[in-house]
Amino acid sequence: MNNKPRVFSGAGHPMIIEKKIGIAGIGNFILRDEGFGVHVVHYLQENYSFPDKVEIQDVGTAGIYMAPFLEECDPIFVIDVVDIEGEPGEFHFYTLDDVKAGNFQTRMSPHQLGLLEILEVSKLRDAAPEHVEFYTVIPKELEESIELSDVVEKRKVEVAEMILARLAELGVEVTRK
Repeated sequence: MNNKPRVFSGAGHPMIIEKKIGIAGIGNFILRDEGFGVHVVHYLQENYSFPDKVEIQDVGTAGIYMAPFLEECDPIFVIDVVDIEGEPGEFHFYTLDDVKAGNFQTRMSPHQLGLLEILEVSKLRDAAPEHVEFYTVIPKELEESIELSDVVEKRKVEVAEMILARLAELGVEVTRK
């Protein structure tokens, strides 16, 4: 992991900014399983305390508005649903290389600006994260509801625990509330 600080100059003085570890919950909270990432992030925020070097965001369907978050964090753990063949509730892990290779679609609906495009914009600004991991499940239902379907709900705590384990691997201490 390259969590190198970025150096900026302002008013004649260099300023070093350390990148944070980012956890992004993506999805539409009111479309049942589409809100999986948001549900996982809310679960983490309600049940754990994180140090300042971890930035947790419910980015919802923010599109281009999540660019600042992506530029301020590295690594980033993205929690979302994925539109691929398979059983509803099935878990899939992807790296940024998988995404760039086109191994899965990074947006569920055609109106969303895809994460890959936002990362490209950040890259043009020389601020893109180098390490992005995707923790995804296949949705079962996408109708209007703020509750997850039974099979996707079962994955919420499991994926949250994967994120906590990954943070522990990085030496981040998280405490249960």
